[in-house]
Amino acid sequence: MSRQYFGTDGIRGTVGQTPITPDFVLRLGHAVGQVLRRTETRPTVLIGKDTRISGYMLESALEAGFASAGVDVLLTGPLPTPGVAYLTRALRQSLGVVISASHNPFQDNGIKFFSANGEKLPDEWELDVEAALTQAPQWVDSRNLGRARRLEDARGRYIEFCKSTFDTSLSLKGLKLVVDGANGAAYQIAPAVLHELGAEVISIGCAPDGLNINDGVGATHPEALVAAVAAHGADYGIALDGDADRLQLVDAQGRLYNGDELLYVLVADRLAQGEKVPGAVGTLMTNMAVELALQSRGVDFVRAKVGDRYVLEELVCRGWHLGGEGSGHLLALDRHTTGDGMVSALQVLQAVVRSGRSLAQWLDGVTLFPQRLINVRLQPGQDWRNSPRLVAVQKDVDGMLVGQGRVLIRPSGTEPLLRVMVEARDQVLADQCAQMLVDAVSS
Repeated sequence: MSRQYFGTDGIRGTVGQTPITPDFVLRLGHAVGQVLRRTETRPTVLIGKDTRISGYMLESALEAGFASAGVDVLLTGPLPTPGVAYLTRALRQSLGVVISASHNPFQDNGIKFFSANGEKLPDEWELDVEAALTQAPQWVDSRNLGRARRLEDARGRYIEFCKSTFDTSLSLKGLKLVVDGANGAAYQIAPAVLHELGAEVISIGCAPDGLNINDGVGATHPEALVAAVAAHGADYGIALDGDADRLQLVDAQGRLYNGDELLYVLVADRLAQGEKVPGAVGTLMTNMAVELALQSRGVDFVRAKVGDRYVLEELVCRGWHLGGEGSGHLLALDRHTTGDGMVSALQVLQAVVRSGRSLAQWLDGVTLFPQRLINVRLQPGQDWRNSPRLVAVQKDVDGMLVGQGRVLIRPSGTEPLLRVMVEARDQVLADQCAQMLVDAVSS
């Protein structure tokens, strides 16, 4: 059975269009409840959300769906996705549910789930839910309906968890930090965490109105953070996205650090503390300069498919702790079971404070390779994978790039496009090789 509703990170879409409608979400809650009751007599689920106005509607629909299947519900209100994962595990809930569309605009929303251990659920579980959606509802009688209550101290509990991941012998005193909450789920939490650890905090993107999530602020719009850091003379700036699982960081000089660079810092800091780091996981898009820098320090590097879900799967399979994407999804499984923008920021700041070295100094000698990405429109039925000309040209390009670059050719998942990316130490070489490949596809 193929998945009809679940994508790579839960169910997501435009509010008011299938499947992000109240009637479907009610059915979804009921179907998930049916799946849970196969192994538990009285399951309990924890539901958190970001700040989109549609969250009220979808939260109510989910609550009704779960109650109709005999599942109890614990509501947290606005809470980052990783906060839901943490509280699900800490409070021994059967399941964690997040109502969020992450970095998307407010018109979108979505539903994603965490296991009782605060981890992403496997494909098999999602297929079970999709199968349950095709079956007739099994309403419980009135005596067995689920109950709902609100967890009043959810925010405080998660703040304390974030602080617990920061070395207790250190503080952020003396640092002026700008934090951009993307008008999303961390709008109250992120400033509080940094303030309680001693930093002077300036907040932007921390005034949600239900419609302004990710609107010109947050990790997907770091220009707002760069401007605020300059305006306030801050040491660093931290930008999260709408559900606070992704991170961008900027220093006082206005240099923006992406997830690839921050992953290197996390690894280098642990090595500096004498910890063993057998390997790290990136994605097909991770900059080659980071791969070579890690390998030069004796750290294996493995590429997973694009998506933090696949990075997590690879880490768990190998028993490693550190991984991430250039977009700012970072995983430190020795600190949390899932990607957490706030925890990742604290790990980076911890490295800076403990060492007395700036981020630029940590990354001295690690210069990201230039990349050239060209989208090529495919003709209907075009079999680019078996093109003899493309195979021959790619072999020539691979020879030109040995030890100093790489090629990535992949189809778009949403458009009839082929994405041709070449990465090389030299921009001219990257441009030349990319054009050779594009010409081979187009001929």
